[in-house]
Amino acid sequence: MSAATAELNYIIPTQERPRSFTYEPADGSARTTVTTAPHQLAVQDLREEDHTFTLDGEGFAVVQHDTAVTDFQDEGQIRQVYYAEAERLLKEVTGAERVFIFDHTLRRRIPGQEDYRDGPRQPATRVHVDHTARSGPQRVRDLLPDEAEELLKGRVQVINLWRPINHPVYDAPLAVAEATSVRFEELVPSDLVYPNRVGETYNVAFSPEHRWHYVKEQRPDEVILIKCYDSRTDVARFAPHTAFLVPDAPADAPTRESIELRTLVFHKE
Repeated sequence: MSAATAELNYIIPTQERPRSFTYEPADGSARTTVTTAPHQLAVQDLREEDHTFTLDGEGFAVVQHDTAVTDFQDEGQIRQVYYAEAERLLKEVTGAERVFIFDHTLRRRIPGQEDYRDGPRQPATRVHVDHTARSGPQRVRDLLPDEAEELLKGRVQVINLWRPINHPVYDAPLAVAEATSVRFEELVPSDLVYPNRVGETYNVAFSPEHRWHYVKEQRPDEVILIKCYDSRTDVARFAPHTAFLVPDAPADAPTRESIELRTLVFHKE
C-alpha cells in the first residue's frame, strides 16, 4: 500500500494558553502565540484502503456526491443549492433529525500568501480540530439560543463537509487523522479571537501513534466528512485535520480550490 510522506505541523505545547487572532490586533499584539514544529509522517491514500472509515468509527468518512452548483463564486448558489444538498447528504449519512449549516469557507491556495490576510482564505496547514468539548455545545447556544437547551438534551455533532471545487486537488490535499489514534490529552484548547467573539479550537500535540489518511488527487465529486465534536463519548469525537503540501505536485497543475461547510447535526436520543 502506497503512502505520501507529508510534513505536518503540530503545536509545541507551552504553559501559556494558545491564542490566535483572525485580524490584526489594534494593540500591536502578535497575530498568534502558537508555535509549531514540522513532523514527517506517512499519510495513507484512502483509495487503497480495504477498510471503510466512518464518522463514529474513525471520525471521518469519504462519500461520492455530485453537486448541482455550477459556480462556487455565486453566493446565492452556495446558500440556496449547496446548503440544501449538504443537509440532505448529512441526514442520509448520519440518520440525523435536523442539520443546521452555520458557516462556509472558500479557499484558493496562493503560494506564499498568509491566511487571514488580504486575498482568498488559504489552506490551513496546522494540525487542528475546529471545535472542542466546550465550544461544540456553545455554538448551539450562540446560534440557536431559543432552542439550545432542548436541543442539547439530544445528541449533537459538529461535522464539516469538505469538497474540492473546479478541479482535483494536486498540491495541497486535506489529511485527516483517525480520532481513535489521538489521545484526549494531546488536544490543546486554544482561543481563536474574532472581532465579535472568542471561539475555542484544539491545536494538537505530536504523537507518532497518530494515523493519517488523505484522498490522492481528490475530485470535486468526492467529499470528506469530518467530525469536529460529538456529545456522545463512546464514539469517535474529534478528528484532527490539516492541509499538507505535495512536494512533487505537477508544476503546471492548478492550485487547490475548495469549500468547507460547518454544520450542527442533531439527533433525538
